[in-house]
Amino acid sequence: MNFSIECEQEMDGRWLAEVPQLPGVLCYGLTAEEAMAKAEALTLRAIAEQLEHGESKAIDIRISLPLAA
Repeated sequence: MNFSIECEQEMDGRWLAEVPQLPGVLCYGLTAEEAMAKAEALTLRAIAEQLEHGESKAIDIRISLPLAA
């Protein structure tokens, strides 16, 4: 399964990164890189929790990040 991280800057200057394939996985950061790193870590935690609770079977995981402009 592939997961993508979408990142955008909020009006207050903070960056918001979210993983559309996993509802609830969204993180704020002072920079785009910080927000994406937090979202990547939270994605891995969410997948691990699903596996631990039998909510998902083992899958091949790929996380893609957009290239910096």
